[in-house]
Amino acid sequence: MIDAVYRENARFVWGLCYRMTGSAAGADDLVQETFARALASPPADTGPWLPSPIATEDEATDAPDPERRYGMLESVTFAFLTACEALTPRQRAVLLLRDVLDYSVEETGAALDLTESNVKTTHHRARAAMEAYEGARSRPTAALRDKTRAALERFAFALSTGDLAAVEAALAPSAETMTDAGGDYLAALRHVTGASRVARFYLGLMKKVAPSRVLFRMLNGLPAVLIEVDDAPARYAPRLVVRCDVDAEGRIERVHTILARAKLSAVVAVAP
Repeated sequence: MIDAVYRENARFVWGLCYRMTGSAAGADDLVQETFARALASPPADTGPWLPSPIATEDEATDAPDPERRYGMLESVTFAFLTACEALTPRQRAVLLLRDVLDYSVEETGAALDLTESNVKTTHHRARAAMEAYEGARSRPTAALRDKTRAALERFAFALSTGDLAAVEAALAPSAETMTDAGGDYLAALRHVTGASRVARFYLGLMKKVAPSRVLFRMLNGLPAVLIEVDDAPARYAPRLVVRCDVDAEGRIERVHTILARAKLSAVVAVAP
């Protein structure tokens, strides 16, 4: 019985937990804990930081869903997950149930043990906290995927040639980069800002550690680059994911590099 329930609901529960935490490893743990608790105490009725990259090839779609404010694919993008960090856990849960999963006020209240009045108030505050995201909202459409891939290709090629001017040209003037190593490896401890500084930062890394394998992957709704380094020097990451946000002109305005081992648990390694 419990096996059937798990098979039927595990993917849904994992998706909700990932959207709640932005962590693939955390979602794995929460799914296990959720079903362990359900098995031990069955319910009476059914009812700062960078996110972990996850593959989304099988979810890629541009079709809008009029019943949902945010599409299932949009709700796993880095932009959405990062914006959700401004919410309290309760606000985040209500927003996901109401605006992503299209739960009614009554269903949301039953799921979270809240009154309908509390659901409405919490939902209103969650939407208010997402105002900045709404103002700069960029859905993961096919056009944006193409623009993002082209920007990453220009950036990667410029880095491979060591051409500082070409690397800078691939970046917006106010470009910034953020690195999440989770304390596992050497990494920048704060944002690096400005096209020239970002370009020099990555060119400096290329001189110290040359990639062994580079592969484009569709992660969190947009193209990203998975890099692996054979025989990486001590304190340097053997695997990392590089993803970006682009401006209207197709230049990179944000580069995110994820090195932390736990955050790459859902990204399949490249065969050497």
